[in-house]
Amino acid sequence: MDKSEKLLMGIENILSVVSDLVGEVAGLKSAEKEVFALDGHSISATQDIFHKEECTIKNQKRSILKKWNTSCMTEAVQQFLNLYQESSQELIRTS
Repeated sequence: MDKSEKLLMGIENILSVVSDLVGEVAGLKSAEKEVFALDGHSISATQDIFHKEECTIKNQKRSILKKWNTSCMTEAVQQFLNLYQESSQELIRTS
């Protein structure tokens, strides 16, 4: 296998890893992404930032927990960070 073939295989692998990560993030609706990004903030702080009703924020959090199959937002965020870290390490290995 010559260098160009190895390079193409590495690029394909990188694109695959990036695609997986993008797929996970894309699985969240944009409104859920806002709530997901503000994990650790109180519901009232989240309400103030996004001007949403408490029940809307709770529903969005519930939806995130269901999609990530976790019992709390901290676990969901940790799973996302682990996925991101694994993807980053995979990119480094293939570079």
